[in-house]
Amino acid sequence: MTISKLSFLIPGNYAENDPHTGLEATLRIIELGEALGYHGAWVRQRHLEHGISSAAVFLAAASQRTRRIELGSAVIQIGYESPFRLAEDLAMAEALSAGRLNVGLSAGPPQHLDLLGPLVFDGDYRSFDFSHRRIARLVELLRAEPLGEPIAIPGGKAVPRLQPGVPGLLDRLWYGGGSLKSAEWAGANGFNLLVGNVTSGEGTDDFVTAQLNQIAVYRAQARGASGRIALGRVIVPLDSASRTTRERYLAYAQSRHARTLQPNGDKRTLFAPDLVGTLADIAERLTADAAVAAADELRLELPYEFDEADYAQILTDAIGLLTKS
Repeated sequence: MTISKLSFLIPGNYAENDPHTGLEATLRIIELGEALGYHGAWVRQRHLEHGISSAAVFLAAASQRTRRIELGSAVIQIGYESPFRLAEDLAMAEALSAGRLNVGLSAGPPQHLDLLGPLVFDGDYRSFDFSHRRIARLVELLRAEPLGEPIAIPGGKAVPRLQPGVPGLLDRLWYGGGSLKSAEWAGANGFNLLVGNVTSGEGTDDFVTAQLNQIAVYRAQARGASGRIALGRVIVPLDSASRTTRERYLAYAQSRHARTLQPNGDKRTLFAPDLVGTLADIAERLTADAAVAAADELRLELPYEFDEADYAQILTDAIGLLTKS
C-alpha cells in the first residue's frame, strides 16, 4: 500500500458553556497534525450543534497557527448560504492561508429547513433553488469577473468584482459525494471528489463496490482531468494507547458494527467498518480495500466522541501509514 497524501477530519466539538476551550483544542490538534507531517486538516461545518458553524471563520484562524498544512471544509451545505457572502468569506480565508484552503460543498435542501428557513432567507424560501445551480453561482463569483461598470470607492473608482481575488481556489473546490449522481456531477463540473465512510447502496449491498462504482463514474465524467479523490475512513490505532483506552476504542467500534452488516433505511445507506487495531492490522485492511487504492489520498475521520488526548494519540500513531518519499 502506498499513501503519499494523508489527511484527517476533526469534528471540532466543544462544551455548550465553554466553546473557546473546545475550539482551541481543535486548533492545537491541527497544529500537531502539521508538525507530524499530515498533508491536510479538514473540519466539519455543522449547524445547531456544539461544533464549527462557520468553516471559513475557523479555518482563517487555523491558517494563522500553521504554515504548510492544507485546510479544508467537509462540507459546506450550500442551501444555508448566500453564494456572494460565502464567496467573500472563502476568498478572505484563502488569502489569509496563502493558498492552502480546500472547500468541500454539497447541494440540496438543507436540514431543518422549516426551522431555519425563516431565519436565513427573506421571502418564501420553499421556492428557492437549492440545486447544484446554487453551487455554480458560487463558482462564478470565485472567478472574480467584473460584475458591472466601475463604481466609486474611497480614493477613486474600481471595477466591482469579488475581493480578494483568489483564482487558485478554483482548483481546490470539492464536492461531497455519496451517490452515483453526485459523483457524476462532480466529475462533469470540474470538482475534486470527497467520499467518506457513509454511502448510498445503489445496485449493491457491498460498501467498497458502491464506492468503486462512484469513483469510476467520476473518472469517466472528468475525462482525464486531474481531479483529486479523497477517501475517508474511521481509523483508530491502538499501538500507543493505554489498556483502558484500547478497551474504550474497541467498545466504540463494536457499538457501531451492526450498521455495517446491511443497508440501512429507505435510502439503503451503507457504512464502512471502523478500522480499530494495531497500525499493522489497519494497514493490512486498507491494502485490501480496493476503494482506497482507487483514491488519490486518504483522510482519517476522527470520531465525534473522543477528546483531545485521544485525537493526539490517534494522529501520532496513524502518521505511520504515510509513505515517506
